[in-house]
Amino acid sequence: ATAAGAFVLSAEGAGPYITEVLPGTIVDKGIRDANNMGAAMAPAAVDTMKKYFEDTGHSPDDFDMILTGDLGLEGHSIAVEFMKASGCDIQNVYNDCGLLLYGAGTQDVHCGGSGCGCSASVVCGHIMRRFQKGELHNVLYIATGALMSPDSLKQGGTIPGIAHLVRISSERI
Repeated sequence: ATAAGAFVLSAEGAGPYITEVLPGTIVDKGIRDANNMGAAMAPAAVDTMKKYFEDTGHSPDDFDMILTGDLGLEGHSIAVEFMKASGCDIQNVYNDCGLLLYGAGTQDVHCGGSGCGCSASVVCGHIMRRFQKGELHNVLYIATGALMSPDSLKQGGTIPGIAHLVRISSERI
């Protein structure tokens, strides 16, 4: 997606607030298809979500929304399936910036947006407006990334993924 977004962070003000962060770790499931970034990044998003829920004792039901960066339709499905297999059902509160950006429910786009512009524009625009309207109070945002090198792919390398988590809340915690 050709887009951008920006935040002004401050220790003061009316919020919303960044209340927790969890750096992700690199996860490599052997994906070699550069046309399937969702499959490469979804395992890292799942790893980060599982660690967060284990570390904090929270569950998906504690959040208005769990949002990944840019997994698209296939990566979204993989994340739902992997989380469910681990005993954690996120389906009722989970969405993806790529799917939101292109309205996968209303357009025949087959996947979704890609890249950090997708995440930035959705979180800084759509999600922040929903916080301002009082529609959202507690969101987990998991930024997803592929650690891809065209040269390593040409040499048969894999595409590791990484995902960092930020909790955004309407109240200071």
